[in-house]
Amino acid sequence: MSFILALDQGTTSSRAIVFDYAGTVQAIAQKEFTQIYPRPGWVEHDPNEIWATQMAVASEALARAGRKAGDIAAIGITNQRETTVVWDRASGEPVANAIVWQDRRTAGLCDALKAKGLEAAFTERTGLVLDAYFSGTKLAWLLDNVPGARQRAGAGRLAFGTVDAWLIWKLSGGAAHVTDPSNASRTLLYNIHDGAWDEELLQTFRVPPNMLPAVRPSSAVVAETARDLFTARIPIAGIAGDQQAALFGQRCTAPGMVKNTYGTGCFMLMHTGDAPVRSRSKLLTTAACQSGPRAEYALEGSVFIAGAVVQWLRDGLGIIKSSAEVEALAASVADNGGVYFVPAFVGLGTPHWDPYARGAVQGLTRGATAAHIARAALEAIAYQTADVLRAMEADSGIKLAELRVDGGATRNDFLMQFQADVLGVPVVRPRVLETTALGAGYLAGLGIGYWKSADEISGQWRAERVFEPAMDRAQAHALMAGWHKAVERARGWAST
Repeated sequence: MSFILALDQGTTSSRAIVFDYAGTVQAIAQKEFTQIYPRPGWVEHDPNEIWATQMAVASEALARAGRKAGDIAAIGITNQRETTVVWDRASGEPVANAIVWQDRRTAGLCDALKAKGLEAAFTERTGLVLDAYFSGTKLAWLLDNVPGARQRAGAGRLAFGTVDAWLIWKLSGGAAHVTDPSNASRTLLYNIHDGAWDEELLQTFRVPPNMLPAVRPSSAVVAETARDLFTARIPIAGIAGDQQAALFGQRCTAPGMVKNTYGTGCFMLMHTGDAPVRSRSKLLTTAACQSGPRAEYALEGSVFIAGAVVQWLRDGLGIIKSSAEVEALAASVADNGGVYFVPAFVGLGTPHWDPYARGAVQGLTRGATAAHIARAALEAIAYQTADVLRAMEADSGIKLAELRVDGGATRNDFLMQFQADVLGVPVVRPRVLETTALGAGYLAGLGIGYWKSADEISGQWRAERVFEPAMDRAQAHALMAGWHKAVERARGWAST
């Protein structure tokens, strides 16, 4: 038998999963890495630590599965998307820490570009809003602030990539500098209509085209691992940004199908077919995984802080010792006691797009406890998701029949039931929760013919549990009204 190795490089950890032909997890390994916060609103990663942890978990997953490199038919890669890496082509060394998608240091640059009237052009060509979330302004910042970077880039000595491109460069021993449309479309540099890097947008940021990776389909052999990495060379045949990979893994491949992933952030995507749909509700129009000859597209709503708020309860506030404890603590009180938690640690995403919002806990009284704060934190994840879903329904004109969910936080039954309650829509949790990695695995397997067709893998999807709405709708509306009141008080904080 042969297997598929999925490398799932996330915001807080690197993971590797071995899947078999049935799409079943054979082994999994995970390792957290350092989060670097040089200043308020700044978030960085060490690209070499990302690489080291990703290789370590790949070897560990193979060992746990009792497999060797020769047993792996292909590697699929999925990654945190907008995080920006620049490295030296000759040495392979990063010129600076990676700037993480959560980082807000370029909010001022975005404001300046908006003041010049450029936002409409960016949105029309890239499908994105002009926000510090995306890679283009981060790349411009690195070129402007790393000594000598612009000169070296102009001379062709530097390479840029999102984390997928960085990993493929390292895995291939520098032989391949590639990305896919799902990652390219998150840079503010890629024209989603033409399927190519946009020359005028590159000029706006003064980015030399020779820095950019080649854009290849999400499902195709793009490289092989270097000879000295494993005991055998393995084809790299799948690439997708984490949210598009989850959409593919959830088999949401027909127009109107929607999934929501609960990870560090929270990301809802609706497949829209082979044509981009322009949003009227501040959603993003983005490339979906390209698994065939035609481009595919999705609408996306982005919540910046979801599971990360639970990590903050653990590491920042210290009211839980492990993330798993939050469910019992939140469920120990009958309601939120009037407490609302807006986790705008790095601003607010869809539908607000406010880089100057900051975190706030509203409604505290002497009767409020750690349990109320924990409950408010989990409820905030569901409220943010509800805001995105309403925007998506408004844009698409489709009233959703169900929401497919995945990601680590979906193991939290309290959160999933509350999500169904505030949405008024069934929440469907799949049998395989690792759908982000599974999507990357499916892309890699299809890319080498391990699976022969999309129908073959679609038959593997199974629901594990359906959470039906149980809350009175008037109560749900009242809770959402309290949430919106709290959000208004958190907006614009950093700019006042």
